[in-house]
Amino acid sequence: MVIFVAVKLKKLFKKKRNYSWPRLESCPRCSDYKVWGHGYAQAIFDGFKEPLLLKLYRCHVCGCVIRLRPSGYFKRFQAKIRTIRSCISHKEKHNKWLSDIPPTRQRHWLKALQRRIKAYLGDTWAQGVLKAFDHFMTLGHVPVARSI
Repeated sequence: MVIFVAVKLKKLFKKKRNYSWPRLESCPRCSDYKVWGHGYAQAIFDGFKEPLLLKLYRCHVCGCVIRLRPSGYFKRFQAKIRTIRSCISHKEKHNKWLSDIPPTRQRHWLKALQRRIKAYLGDTWAQGVLKAFDHFMTLGHVPVARSI
């Protein structure tokens, strides 16, 4: 399970395991009050040369492992949500990719979004990819996920 929390990535990079992560009050799955620290997991984020350590917790009752992840990122994505959205917006408005991000990566996001539009909204969607991105966000979906 992933819980998104406010994290200063630069501070996390400097402090590593000494970063003060928020303590969970209870297990989000079973609501038991005892949640133990369960170590760290490495995760790669844009702008950092090495993986950052994300805090893990484990519920002693149901066995649920909870990973704290910085808010502003999708699960399993190393780029910020706003970066992905701005790439798609720039491509829609100017028909060009942003120069500071590899085009293959931007194309990957756009193709995934187009595939999701076709699967969920149909071939008749005429409001543009950016509107679709925002629509999927309001539904709680990851608009650029490769899975349907």
